[in-house]
Amino acid sequence: MFKHQGKKRTVQHNLRIAIVLSFVAGIVNVSGILAFNELTTNVTGHFALFIRDVADFKVWKGTIYFLYIFSFLFGSFSSNILIETFKENKKLNVFVIPTLIECVILSGVAIMSNTSQFNPELMVCLLLFAMGLQNSFVTKLSNAVVRTTHLTGLFTDLGIELSHLFFPKTHPNRKEIKSTIKLRLYIIAFFFLGGLSAGFFYSTLELKLNTLLLGVAILLLSLYYDDMRLKFIKVKRRQRRMRKYSNIIRKRARLNFYRKKP
Repeated sequence: MFKHQGKKRTVQHNLRIAIVLSFVAGIVNVSGILAFNELTTNVTGHFALFIRDVADFKVWKGTIYFLYIFSFLFGSFSSNILIETFKENKKLNVFVIPTLIECVILSGVAIMSNTSQFNPELMVCLLLFAMGLQNSFVTKLSNAVVRTTHLTGLFTDLGIELSHLFFPKTHPNRKEIKSTIKLRLYIIAFFFLGGLSAGFFYSTLELKLNTLLLGVAILLLSLYYDDMRLKFIKVKRRQRRMRKYSNIIRKRARLNFYRKKP
């Protein structure tokens, strides 16, 4: 799901990565709300608050919301810079790099939350940077089919696609529309489940921001699963080629035997 790109990418690949990343985004979203009372997966609300403070001539106070917006933007920018820089390296899965950076950031926030060097504004900036990274690379990887850090665009697309089902003459590709609707519903459902899990771990189990380590574990397990699955597929293909080659050799040997036979 992290490896396949372009024409090689299928609906199933997008569905798998959407489930994983939307669940992680749900964890980050609720953890950020509970810890800082701030949005940590999107910047729409921060932009509104920034404009409010500027309109009230509280420019300095609004600067923090500008930093939140910039952090998300810089995360997206950095993710794509990394992808474009290393995409020519065929041996390297470039989408693993921003995923690992996201893991480091989430782990760092969890660790720093247990120390005296805890700065809430910096933590929010780091989480927004991580979500910018995630949203950028999954958008690039899925060719803008999957977005996982906020739901506004998802509900808009879902509403449009549901309405297309009522007009079969102008939108005859119902199978494709239904698969896209399924993808949107999975993203929404797992974003919700991620948030629900975060609420349980954060409040009920009192793990606080250590809840982010759950997201890190899911990302690392997904990378490991993806790598092992790819290796398994390569081994199966190699075995299939070897069997095919062995069959050809046996057939040729049999033909040579009958030709030599008087």
